Amino acid sequence: MQRLWFSAAGLAGFAAVALAALGAHAPLDAREMVQSVAQILGWHAPALLAFGVWNDARGRAVAALMLPGLVLFSGAVLFRAFTGVSPGPIAPIGGFALMAGWLVLVALALRTPPRA
Repeated sequence: MQRLWFSAAGLAGFAAVALAALGAHAPLDAREMVQSVAQILGWHAPALLAFGVWNDARGRAVAALMLPGLVLFSGAVLFRAFTGVSPGPIAPIGGFALMAGWLVLVALALRTPPRA
């Protein structure tokens, strides 16, 4: 499972850099959306890497929300940026999954007793 999170982190980091470069050359109406996706991917790549290191059920629970959230949110925003067509509620569902992942992390941090 660790390989999955490390691979996802690497792909998210790669996509963040690639989209940042693409965003600099994207049509003006798509540029802001592409750059937003690059930022979201860039912020979540280290988080996915951390969940790979935190190799237990708690870390996997958070990552299991964040990874599909990243795919849905990023995919929907990029689809709209390049086609002008809204893919419906896909981006909000992905965004909600990302936010839920962060809230689960907070809940786990507050619930888990500190190690001695």
